[in-house]
Amino acid sequence: MAAKDRDRFSTATRIRLLGEQTAARVYRSQTRRQARRSRLTGRAAFLALVVCSLVVALAYPIRSYVSQQGEIAEQEREAAEAARRVEELRDEKARLRDPAYVRRLAREHLHYVLPGETGFTVDDPAAADRPRADRGPDDRPWYDNLWDGVDRADRP
Repeated sequence: MAAKDRDRFSTATRIRLLGEQTAARVYRSQTRRQARRSRLTGRAAFLALVVCSLVVALAYPIRSYVSQQGEIAEQEREAAEAARRVEELRDEKARLRDPAYVRRLAREHLHYVLPGETGFTVDDPAAADRPRADRGPDDRPWYDNLWDGVDRADRP
């Protein structure tokens, strides 16, 4: 039995030694991983600092660029609107060179009549009920609009 106890003891001793060696290896590998992690954390912090610096450095120029692009688009839209308005005014100028068109405008807006014609003015009963100041410029005779313009010119 003594030999058997000795073999058992030596096996138990071997297992204990193997366990200690394994524990030492695990501890060393954990220490290496932690060392690697701390190096990666430092690198990651530096990279984050560089990225944040770039973002801060580029934020104002990018914001300026975007706002200028918006202003350019607005100016282009206004230029297109102005070109359209110029074209309308050229068409109106060409129409005003025609005496028949001018005569028609005078008859419609100024209530002119040709010699030998009888002019009629029809009052709208609904418009007569409203006070004169509440009527729109199209509801009043042209001379009322003219005098209102003169009166408004004196006001600050």
